[in-house]
Amino acid sequence: MAGGITESGEPYSAFVGLVYMFNLIVGTGALTMPKAFATAGWVVSIALISFLGFMSYMTTTFVIEAMAAANAQLRWKRREQEEIGESDSTSEYSDDDIMGRGRSEPETKPILSVQRSGVDHFDIVERVEMGQMASMFFNKVGVNMFYICIIVYLYGDLAIYAAAVPISLMEVACGNHSCSAGSVKYNDTDPCWGSVTRKDAYRVFLSVFTLLLGPFTFFNAQKTKYLQILTSLMRWIAFTMMIILALIRIGKGTGEGHPPVASLSGVPNLFGVCVYSFMCQHSLPSLVTPISDKKHVGTLVLADYTLILGFYFLLSFTAIFCFDSSLLHDMYTLNFTDNCNVLDIPFLRYFLGLFPVFTISTNFPIIAVTLRNNWKTLFHRDGGTYPWVVDRIVFPLITLVPPIVVAFCTHNLESLVGITGSYAGTGIQYIIPALLVYYARRHLEPVMGRNAINKHRSPFRHAFWVWFVVLWAVFCLMFVTANIILTDTKK
Repeated sequence: MAGGITESGEPYSAFVGLVYMFNLIVGTGALTMPKAFATAGWVVSIALISFLGFMSYMTTTFVIEAMAAANAQLRWKRREQEEIGESDSTSEYSDDDIMGRGRSEPETKPILSVQRSGVDHFDIVERVEMGQMASMFFNKVGVNMFYICIIVYLYGDLAIYAAAVPISLMEVACGNHSCSAGSVKYNDTDPCWGSVTRKDAYRVFLSVFTLLLGPFTFFNAQKTKYLQILTSLMRWIAFTMMIILALIRIGKGTGEGHPPVASLSGVPNLFGVCVYSFMCQHSLPSLVTPISDKKHVGTLVLADYTLILGFYFLLSFTAIFCFDSSLLHDMYTLNFTDNCNVLDIPFLRYFLGLFPVFTISTNFPIIAVTLRNNWKTLFHRDGGTYPWVVDRIVFPLITLVPPIVVAFCTHNLESLVGITGSYAGTGIQYIIPALLVYYARRHLEPVMGRNAINKHRSPFRHAFWVWFVVLWAVFCLMFVTANIILTDTKK
């Protein structure tokens, strides 16, 4: 949740932090990447994903620098309050003098002298979520825009999850498991059970999914440590299996994939999928703060992004050369459920087909509660409370209903991921981190002094990089929007 200051959490080592970040970034988006690669062409995909990985790494360093700046500001405010309290009890100044000093000192008195005590004000000790950083460094309009952006992103997340689970269940229930027909591309109107079509089956599974997981939106849900370990283990077993099986098939010379070198029509959707697949900026405070030794956190982030980029290349390239591009599913795991030439062990085929059901189902209530709480924060007024009906009924309903309606209308996962990544994802991954670090630097300079060194400052410290990210984000939004308009005009 993009909330406020919370406990830093149980500390862990830098290596554990690397693993957590890897697991956070590599999720549902990775399963939609192979089809996006095949659509855009492998050369274009290499260039675009490499560049977008670099851009995401840059904005991740921006968020970490802003976190350190937020911690420094909190420390300075506490010290200022202590000094005012001490002077209030010991000095002979009047109340008006003290208030005047309290207002003016932060703007005129750098706190480098305070660092003589050995305390580094830029240590990331308190977990300051992005919403709290926005409140510290943005004006009211900026704060509201931040919450609107993250709410739209979370709606997209929920719509993707709400569609992915019924799709997987539909493919397992209605797909070809006899090993007699080989890979088949089904239509929504094809029968599943007698007169029940595949589209009907999808909506039945979506209704069951909503009835089972929807009620969690009305309560508080938290993902436990053991559940996180279990879902992470299932994810890595599945990813490793898919890569190895595809490599075996390619090694035998029976791969069916002949992807194009470049197809510009697939670039806008690939952009959205890649942005979505590198998303971690909104969760960095809860991920970085508990790391016990943050001396090499910059190296940790760079290593993580390098590993993730290599993993995406490996997963996507084995997929596009193993399977015919026209037969690749939006959810890559489903290619292993109806192709016995790749995997002829029924249990493993069912495992790959159903593993997104288990992993996504555990995340859905968490994301829903996070979205509900962000709605509450957006409309919250100091000192005010919500009526019981609004708090317990209205907010959960406006959280749950829109993504379920979207999932009922479409189950095109590639488009859902692409649109979510292209619009709200661009705001969270590019625009918000760039503006956070820009205003954090401007905000702290009068207080900390020009010579104060933020040990967690981004390697991209020049203002050029901030504006480069903003301009890139604006260009991407214009490009994606123009492509959607032109595509609809041709239809």
